[in-house]
Amino acid sequence: MMLALPEARGPLSEAVTEALGRDERGDFPELPVTADTDPFGDDLQLALHLCYELHYQGFAGVDPDWEWDPDLLRLRAAMERVFLAALRAHTAGGDNVEDALAPLLVEPVNGSGLSHFLAAEGTWQQMCEYFALRSVYHHKEADPHAWAIPRLRGRPKAALVAVEFDEYGGGRADQVHAQLYADLLDGAGLDSGYLAYLEHAPACMLAVVNMMSVFGLHRRFRAALAGHFAAAEITTAPSAQRMDKALRRLGADERCRYFYTEHIEADAVHEQVMRRDVIGGLLETEPELAGDIVFGIQATDVVEQRFADHVLSAWQAGESALRKPFSP
Repeated sequence: MMLALPEARGPLSEAVTEALGRDERGDFPELPVTADTDPFGDDLQLALHLCYELHYQGFAGVDPDWEWDPDLLRLRAAMERVFLAALRAHTAGGDNVEDALAPLLVEPVNGSGLSHFLAAEGTWQQMCEYFALRSVYHHKEADPHAWAIPRLRGRPKAALVAVEFDEYGGGRADQVHAQLYADLLDGAGLDSGYLAYLEHAPACMLAVVNMMSVFGLHRRFRAALAGHFAAAEITTAPSAQRMDKALRRLGADERCRYFYTEHIEADAVHEQVMRRDVIGGLLETEPELAGDIVFGIQATDVVEQRFADHVLSAWQAGESALRKPFSP
């Protein structure tokens, strides 16, 4: 069943939902997107997410031709400029890829991230909130990265395809990682429908996915996408170990644990392939892309840290991290 259009969160997302909900396509209103627009706010992030979703699964009752509507693309481009400028402003920049990756390769003795919190003291309610929030990404896991394949050549392309082959289950539909996450949601007693929790996700979660989409849809950001993918693979295996520890402590369904145990081994291998063959290959053939790779690594840290800060601050205040709380 296709996804219904969500409720708007401001003038930008309202204009997009109103246009996409028409029976027939027509003129698109001129909307101001300026430096004053909140780049990480609910309105812009949802509007961007709606535009990008047209390139994924689309929406129920929405004309597929909206995907390449020039007026909508102009609005999307204006919002992308604001979002990308904010990511640039929040990153240190530089072109030393090894220095950018180095902090990710060291596990802190006293970690304080989301997986550390869940492993040590998280409740089942908090775990379910986390599952629901991350589903916005995991329902399309590996899809944004697939856009990089035709934009690479030689060793980087072959290596990325190898990683993606694993992400898509090695040809087995039941092992596709997005399906494993749907199984996890079923095991937790949650709704496993595609983007079922989009309405519950705050802007900081949408920004995680929107960053991958903007990198994937623009050839100029192919190296930034590779940097992001490498950063994600490096950090996933140790995080997955902590999540499995948390789920064992909470007595979770085996389907919940399997999603993470599968990633412990797989992503440890993927990390090496991404660093050595994808990024290493890119730096050999196109060394001028080093700055873009660094940007992708650093931007990943920005959006993931904003998400973690939001969730942890809500939980530590005894509140829900969801826009619209639910009871699992």
